Amino acid sequence: MSASSAAVFTVSQLNQRAKQLLEISFASIRVEGEISNLSRPSSGHWYFTLKDSGAQVRCAMFRSRVAGVRFGVKEGDKVELRAKVSLYENRGDYQLIVDAMKPAGEGALLQAFEQLKRMLAAEGLFASDYKKPLQPVRRVAIVTSPSGAAIHDMLTVFKRRNPALQIDIYPTQVQGRDATAQIVAAIQRANRDQLADAIIVGRGGGSLEDLWCFNEEAVARAIFHSQLPVVSAVGHETDVTIADFVADARAPTPSAAAELLSSDQQAQQLRLRQWQQRLNRAWQQQLQQRQQQVGYLFSRMRTPQQQLNSAAQQLDQLEMRLGNALRQQQQQRQHQLDALHQRVLHQHPVRQLKDYQQQLSLLSKQLQHGIRLNIDGASQQLQQQVKLLHSLSPLQVLSRGYSLTQSEDGQVVADASQVNAGERLHTRLHQGWLECEVIRSHPPGDDAQ
Repeated sequence: MSASSAAVFTVSQLNQRAKQLLEISFASIRVEGEISNLSRPSSGHWYFTLKDSGAQVRCAMFRSRVAGVRFGVKEGDKVELRAKVSLYENRGDYQLIVDAMKPAGEGALLQAFEQLKRMLAAEGLFASDYKKPLQPVRRVAIVTSPSGAAIHDMLTVFKRRNPALQIDIYPTQVQGRDATAQIVAAIQRANRDQLADAIIVGRGGGSLEDLWCFNEEAVARAIFHSQLPVVSAVGHETDVTIADFVADARAPTPSAAAELLSSDQQAQQLRLRQWQQRLNRAWQQQLQQRQQQVGYLFSRMRTPQQQLNSAAQQLDQLEMRLGNALRQQQQQRQHQLDALHQRVLHQHPVRQLKDYQQQLSLLSKQLQHGIRLNIDGASQQLQQQVKLLHSLSPLQVLSRGYSLTQSEDGQVVADASQVNAGERLHTRLHQGWLECEVIRSHPPGDDAQ
């Protein structure tokens, strides 16, 4: 592809395309790992990291899904998630959008089972006062999988014991992530239809994880609020579920539930039942195909709920950023307050007076030292001047044999022409002085002695 014909994406377009591809390719997956960095903001949504020994992935679980978690979630818990892979477009972060969460492993499932059992028992959902008696029935609603062995066993018993009994099948999944919602919807629909006299909710045997949808709180509450009597017929005789405790009656197997609600009469037409089963299977297949088509189209469409979830996640991120900013601002204000407090302490009059006293003492010492230096310097300079003056003094010259002659008026006689014969002169010697009378003067150039 040439540079001119190659598509150029904006960052938003790239993230949107990547999100679509992830959500289409991984519309529903199960992931197991350990919870860390769990955050529960005020919006009710959960944000955390799911990790194992070698990698980690960010997860978001919105409030509507959080409400379905029936065990205490904390840091370090090992859980199994049902989620879809998505992308948080604003940051370009790859993440899981969690639909359901349960403890990982069968031991964790048993722990969740006991927690929910204790909670519902405390609310009174198992109390015998709320259980409705079973009356003779003419029509039975069965909530189960239309293709499982359980429906086959129940229909066989009903045909054998009471062919005239009318059967309404409310097909649901009895295993997997959609089973809980379908079972709840089927129970509610049977109550709205008001056609049957009782409801059988059940399936065949399986592992604890296979039967887990009958241990969900939503199914238990749907059974408890049912206006029609409900018979729980889940698994084998040794299997026990939350649905067994809430139901108005418990049957050890689906076949036993059919015997409980039917009387032994003539067999009905087998062909009619076979056509009914085939019709139900065909309808279920058509429904599944349509659901797949709708799911594919829905995954390509950005629904208001997805936009709301993205906006809610962005709001939570902003809320956490705001909290961090407020904490940082508070710390900065505290640091400023501490600095101002220290400055106030430094400006206190007592402290300033001490500082001034220290400065005054230092200046006094410096002044005294300076005075001493100045005096010493001046003394040395004076001594040097005295020596210089002494060396230049005429008296010093006289000590070497010279004399100083002055006239009577005190003028120094430096030239013989200054005096005349007969004048009196004073001659100063090194020791004492002489009073002389000039007999004769000899001007310069006169060699006479």
